[in-house]
Amino acid sequence: MLPIDRAVETIRNHGLALADAADGNFTASMDCCPGWNVADLVWHIRRVHYFWGSMVEGLLDDPDRVPEIERPTDEDRLLADYRTGVVRMAEILNNADQTARIWTWSHQKDVAFVTRHQVQETAVHHWDAETAAGKRIQIEPDVAADSVDEFLEHSTPGRFPDVEPLSGSVHLHASDTEGEWVIKEDEDRKLSIVRGHGHSDVALSATASDLLLILYRRFGPEQESVHGDRSLLGRFLDRTDLD
Repeated sequence: MLPIDRAVETIRNHGLALADAADGNFTASMDCCPGWNVADLVWHIRRVHYFWGSMVEGLLDDPDRVPEIERPTDEDRLLADYRTGVVRMAEILNNADQTARIWTWSHQKDVAFVTRHQVQETAVHHWDAETAAGKRIQIEPDVAADSVDEFLEHSTPGRFPDVEPLSGSVHLHASDTEGEWVIKEDEDRKLSIVRGHGHSDVALSATASDLLLILYRRFGPEQESVHGDRSLLGRFLDRTDLD
């Protein structure tokens, strides 16, 4: 896991950089989110930061206790509110007891889960905003590698029971930092994740940033180094699709 100060710094930096990328580009479409434009993306992450910041600030055990906020009709106001929300959330997370219990959608019910998850939420959506502006960024290797690890632990188990069984093992390898994972399904079709090198039926090697973005279905693995059964890799990615 990232140190807390590194995680909070990452949320703040990627969050504010997202605003810079969105400024003046609100009407651009979002290929990763059909039907959205950049203004919709800004509003989405504004609501996310507000919600989780409020959950942590109040150490709430019920998500319904967070009141809704209204979307500004003025784009400049939306962007200003968004920037204020990024700073607010970073300050709340930085000052919070990471072990304090709160409601989350995960099996991990503490502030530390929120902090860790908001790193990847904010960084991936920053990538979205930059891509909509015609630019590409690489998420920092240590941030991306920890985000891959967090994604595998919290966002894949049991998510898609109707997809085909894996019927094999998948090896993910970060090519620019420490980070390797071997993923299998057990008899109950739950994922088993071993952190480290191991034999597998298909191996995908890419930068940690690209691994994370492939897991988030921002693009496919076609341009990456793949060895073994590509159909197995496809079944694994189908299982992790967040659409």
